[in-house]
Amino acid sequence: MKVVFHFDGTQELRARLGDVVLCPESDAAAFDRLLPGMEVLWHVLKPVTAEVIARAPKLKLIQKIGSGVNTIDVEAAKQRGIAVCNLPGTNSRAVAEMTLLLMLACLRRLPELQKTDWFDAWKLQDHFGELGGRTVGLVGYGEVPKILHPILDALGAKVLFWSRSRTNSSFDEMLSSSDIVSLHLPLTKETGRLIDPRRLKRGAILVNTARGGLVQEEFLAECLKSGQLAAAGLDVFAVEPAERSNPLLALPNVICTPHVAWLTRETLERSIAVARENVRRLAAGEPLLNRVA
Repeated sequence: MKVVFHFDGTQELRARLGDVVLCPESDAAAFDRLLPGMEVLWHVLKPVTAEVIARAPKLKLIQKIGSGVNTIDVEAAKQRGIAVCNLPGTNSRAVAEMTLLLMLACLRRLPELQKTDWFDAWKLQDHFGELGGRTVGLVGYGEVPKILHPILDALGAKVLFWSRSRTNSSFDEMLSSSDIVSLHLPLTKETGRLIDPRRLKRGAILVNTARGGLVQEEFLAECLKSGQLAAAGLDVFAVEPAERSNPLLALPNVICTPHVAWLTRETLERSIAVARENVRRLAAGEPLLNRVA
């Protein structure tokens, strides 16, 4: 079965994949050549549009390497009878650890420290903070927040969380009283632009390792410039790859990473193992794991 992993992987990863074809997202021409014979697509970030699906007549399965399927035209896949599956939980620990890293880096002003002279660094002392004693609001309560919650408890933070199925706080209370607001929701019609940065507590920190479209991003830079927000740790943006003209990239109180919170060797190993199992199941006519459409 012709399986294509659409991902800018390393040569080491290519060697581990065996008969799975590794096609870089950055090589559009190579991907175009592979589409006619492709039976299974392992998809990461580059959108799988209706036009892409139409050009892959043999496609039987779109396997998301991750959890969010907002980058896949699920309806177009359904119309063709193409299965869509995801991998909930395989990247949760990596994302939780990156989320914690961004919280701590914002509190300790890490980008500024990295560029500051040894003696001048002391001048930032009034801006350094600890997690202990602060209130952290978790927006969403899936696998990542469930890993983070006990860690934050152990570090002495007070944790508020809100989701449609489980909560210990109202949404408005969490936004207005949290020193750090961390986002952990899928991007849907209901959650798009849910977070207005102007509604957060003055001096709060916003951390987003979920989806950029959750935030009304046009207000975020101004809130960071004015001091309404103290800092932001962003792994995701409304438009990806983030445009070089995006004002958030130039702010000293913003820590940016290029949508790699999920990306560790361990995550890839777990994800590939489940993706391979779904290829086996597809070939054998067995029910697929984590089918969403």
